[in-house]
Amino acid sequence: MQFFIITASVLLFDQFSKFLVHRFMFVNQSIPIIENILHLTYVQNSGAAFGLFRGKILFLLITGVLVIAAIFYFHERLRFDDHLQTPLALLLGGSLGNMSDRVFRRYVVDFIDFRIWPVFNVADVMINVAVFFIIFIVLKEGK
Repeated sequence: MQFFIITASVLLFDQFSKFLVHRFMFVNQSIPIIENILHLTYVQNSGAAFGLFRGKILFLLITGVLVIAAIFYFHERLRFDDHLQTPLALLLGGSLGNMSDRVFRRYVVDFIDFRIWPVFNVADVMINVAVFFIIFIVLKEGK
């Protein structure tokens, strides 16, 4: 149950943050939070991370479905491994967040802009945190 609560929380937070950006900002508008360090910049990303596969919506959707299926597979296979359930839930929530954008908007809403890195979103943060913890746990426990 905790797995699905975490997944739903990530998905809701991601989608709500994207809704606010989409509703109250113009595309390419940038609002400085900390000048030249952190901005909110509304970008419509039709690709994947770093703009890879731009416009390849079918490829990205198929890849997203495969990733989500793999997460469910590992969730079931490792259901008694409490250490991996939280990162898997974060990974699923983030994946569903970006997949939802691709399905309903045909692009992903990105808005977190550190000025020295490509613009990203809450789902991307959760995916990266999850991958970090999965790698850490696998290396630590030797799975």
